[in-house]
Amino acid sequence: MLDYPVRIEMLSRFRSQGEQRKILELLRQGGVDIVIGTHRLISGDVVFKDLGLVVIDEEQRFGVLHKEKFKELFKLVDVLTLSATPIPRTLYLSLVGVKDMSTIETPPLNRLPVETIVCGYDERIIRDAINRELERQGQVYFLHNRVQTIDRVREKIVDLVPQARVEIGHGQMHSDELEEVMARFVAGKIDVLVCTTIIESGLDIPNANTIVIDRADRFGLADLYQLRGRVGRAEHKAYAYLLLPREMMTIGAARKRINAIKQYSSLGAGFRIAMRDLEIRGAGSILGTAQSGHIMAIGFDLYCQLLKQAVAQLKGRKFQPRLEVDLRIDFVATNEAEFAQLGPERRIPAFVPANYVSDTGLRIKAYREIAETSTRDQFDRVQREWRDRFGKFPEAVDNLFLLAEIKLAAAKAGISRVEVRERKLMLTRRGEFILVDGKFPRLVAKATHLGEVLELTKKFT
Repeated sequence: MLDYPVRIEMLSRFRSQGEQRKILELLRQGGVDIVIGTHRLISGDVVFKDLGLVVIDEEQRFGVLHKEKFKELFKLVDVLTLSATPIPRTLYLSLVGVKDMSTIETPPLNRLPVETIVCGYDERIIRDAINRELERQGQVYFLHNRVQTIDRVREKIVDLVPQARVEIGHGQMHSDELEEVMARFVAGKIDVLVCTTIIESGLDIPNANTIVIDRADRFGLADLYQLRGRVGRAEHKAYAYLLLPREMMTIGAARKRINAIKQYSSLGAGFRIAMRDLEIRGAGSILGTAQSGHIMAIGFDLYCQLLKQAVAQLKGRKFQPRLEVDLRIDFVATNEAEFAQLGPERRIPAFVPANYVSDTGLRIKAYREIAETSTRDQFDRVQREWRDRFGKFPEAVDNLFLLAEIKLAAAKAGISRVEVRERKLMLTRRGEFILVDGKFPRLVAKATHLGEVLELTKKFT
């Protein structure tokens, strides 16, 4: 901003009390255009003259209470949150449309993925990893997240690699001392920095390309991804060593997280990591402050439906509720495994075959689209899009659309259940069986194909 008449200030514990008072007074008067800071910005003594935009970088480092405070303080302010690994609650809010979301998946030029090694704690591995990095004039982070024992760990590293310059950095150090240590590390005067998770966010030191994380089982998925991201920020191959106690190498919940980190090692994998975190931990409470957990009282599917409806109403859009029609048709196979098991005289395929849509994610999306159709216009639009995108429908997809059409016809007629059992069709409306041909109290017309079921159901619309 050097070429513009913009004043930029910074608020954090690294500023003296006098400097902080001066900046706070300027903020009240409107004398500062951009202020960059830590949690200090949501302290009670910070007052803005006319705030227009809040940018929350590294969103996963802020608790829900902090973000709720932002909402209270700045009701009509635009808020932009940035994160490689959003917490499940924030990610879910984006997925259901409460917040807008965009993703950047293109990595910087010449950036290489970080090689992730998961192994039991072994001092030989630690020594070899540090020596390999020092041989190519690089630097190493050794992450030990316990301040009480961090001095002992530094002594151990000095014993293992006597030629290395080893120093300590953690959040309980005096700000001047910590600043001095980090300045020496950036300048290349320290070979190994034994540190806590204080390095997790914001550091960009291209010469540090090996990180060793002790007791990786104590970290969450997002933490591990962020820590791994501290290395590999130049054009050199980087390495992340995740050290686990021997007994945790094959069992335990931590192993799931470690496996996910190892699996998602490609560049730009943060979004997939966050999705896996959402899957493991749950979506959390949208109206409360819980950051994880499931909505069990009414069921997740109904909860999503109600939330979508509320969001649409607040945005002034018409919302068509999903059709609640129970289809029970005994001769229909709804997946390839079931299709293979049923006898040829009974089976009618009604699913999206893998050879028609090969990508699993796209198949799931396709099922969701067809399940959410609630009007004839939506139904026709989805059909056109699928045909245009994937080509001519195979028999199984044709039948899947027939099932959706039966649901549409049944919902229009107020029918809550369409059941075919032993070649007999039974329709239920308002809790009672209805007549199909006017002669039998619990009808019953022979139906051997989905087309016949549809035509019989349409009679009641």
